[in-house]
Amino acid sequence: MIAISEAELSQVNDLATSSLLRYLRGRGWSPFRDFGRGQLWVLDTPGEAGEPYEVMVPLDRGPRDYADRVADLVETLSVVEARRPADVLREMALPSADWQFLRLTPPGPSGTAPLVELVPALAGLRDLMTSAAAAVAAPEPQPVQPANKPQVVKDHVASVRLDQTRVGSYVVAVHTPLPEAPAQAFLFDHDSRAEPFARRVTRRLYAALICAREAADLTLRHDELADFSRFTPGGLSANLCEALVKIGGEDGPGFSLDFTWSADLPVEQATEPVRLTSPQLAALDAGAKDLRARLGRRDMTLLGSVVRLHRELPHGPGAVTIAGYFDDRDGRKARRVRMSLDAHDYGKAAEAHRRGDEVIVRGDVTAQSGVAAMENIRSFTVHRVSE
Repeated sequence: MIAISEAELSQVNDLATSSLLRYLRGRGWSPFRDFGRGQLWVLDTPGEAGEPYEVMVPLDRGPRDYADRVADLVETLSVVEARRPADVLREMALPSADWQFLRLTPPGPSGTAPLVELVPALAGLRDLMTSAAAAVAAPEPQPVQPANKPQVVKDHVASVRLDQTRVGSYVVAVHTPLPEAPAQAFLFDHDSRAEPFARRVTRRLYAALICAREAADLTLRHDELADFSRFTPGGLSANLCEALVKIGGEDGPGFSLDFTWSADLPVEQATEPVRLTSPQLAALDAGAKDLRARLGRRDMTLLGSVVRLHRELPHGPGAVTIAGYFDDRDGRKARRVRMSLDAHDYGKAAEAHRRGDEVIVRGDVTAQSGVAAMENIRSFTVHRVSE
């Protein structure tokens, strides 16, 4: 057993008993017997011979030996988890959080990873978190998410932290802090608006991974690309599939993601690790391309100027051509886009053309005789240019 150092012992006194209990609950320990100022906790180890692990947890910071009791607890946990006491102590002091563990299996010595493989994997992990947050923030399922994300998505991704790697081939530990919340959440409870946004994102991420694996399995089982759009209500999108492919790398062996939920906001349903193999990742790559080809031009936003107006009668609907660019998924490439507008929007377009104002149009983009066109217009807004 590795003894806790004097420097670490000085930190132990700052740990609240709630931090000790949260840490134990989050790692599968459960209370067994009360002893007044202390409580015996046990950890069952299915498949292993011998009695369950036991630790005594001090519940009162009053006694002089509180620090010594916590130190004993930390040292025992370090043996059970095969980790340094300093790592256990540091995690105990962290706020309530959901954790994800990305297990890669790169070639080479255990605990190392080639830089050229790890950097794209981390970028893919960031994109994965972004996709899950965008799926929660969107008012409806998006098979292809726009490049411009709401501020709540950016703030969430900025809150995600990388932790020290774990024992294994190469395990990247990620955690997302949660605000204190007494309400209990359930993994697939879709009416959980009282949940913190961060927890809703983690639940959606897990559900989306299950959907991604199922879509890939259907593709491999029938040797025909499945309809990935069926799974978009669960959080699956072209963006999420592309992030998973980026994590796996080109011709990589695959990876797995494991979830640990904050004990302050328990999840009742079991969440087994999600493993994705190389063939499954290839299917996800094909599924992402198919989603973009079929549905990637929906709900686009066009910014530009009206350059042509035409209608048969003095009043009523008419045809408009706008020169501009799409604000996402198109690289701001200049184009001319045709569309038909009702009488009200046509009037706004004519006024914008007369004044030289810019317009913003939302709709679905199609190609008609090789020319870009916009259909299913959702909104037509005039942006007045300052004089």
